[in-house]
Amino acid sequence: MDVTELWTKIVLWLREYAPVTAAALRPPDPPDLALLTAEFAIDLPAELTEWWCCCSGTDPDVLADVLPPFYTPYGPDGALRAWRAHREEWTAQWARPACDYYAGSPGSSYHPAWIPIAGDGFADELVVDLRPGPLRGCVLEWEQEAAQVLRPEWHGVSAMLAAVHRALVEGVPAGHSYATVTEDGRLDWQIR
Repeated sequence: MDVTELWTKIVLWLREYAPVTAAALRPPDPPDLALLTAEFAIDLPAELTEWWCCCSGTDPDVLADVLPPFYTPYGPDGALRAWRAHREEWTAQWARPACDYYAGSPGSSYHPAWIPIAGDGFADELVVDLRPGPLRGCVLEWEQEAAQVLRPEWHGVSAMLAAVHRALVEGVPAGHSYATVTEDGRLDWQIR
């Protein structure tokens, strides 16, 4: 399945089984890709732009833990806002981050080629790694308190969405988390 089909199936599942989470998602609003590419100063992968054409995230300060273990997807505007905040916070190391050169490798400062795609409402995020190499486009988990990423969580946006979809419909883990639904209709990921 492609990104649009996977996201559509996830949203349909949420509407049926976790309607509070589904209601928090904004309707699709195709992004200005030229603006994003210019601001990020890097070519965005097709999987990411396809996802942003069908996923606009949530309103600011609204959490909807669609992605395990507790991440709310960003739309393009949320991603840009988070990336700009990282640029401001990591100004001293922005040109020379403390990270290995290749995508998927560890880092201990924020890298400009990491594009935020989801956040936990505090400071940790899922990022798409656009450094060069065979793992370009992989999804990493940025841990703000430790100021690090360790290894790829998924090989790309479609792999992440496929894992989420499979977890929802088959009851298998996505990464190290299982999907559950709270009594009030929210998707919740349990780490086991």
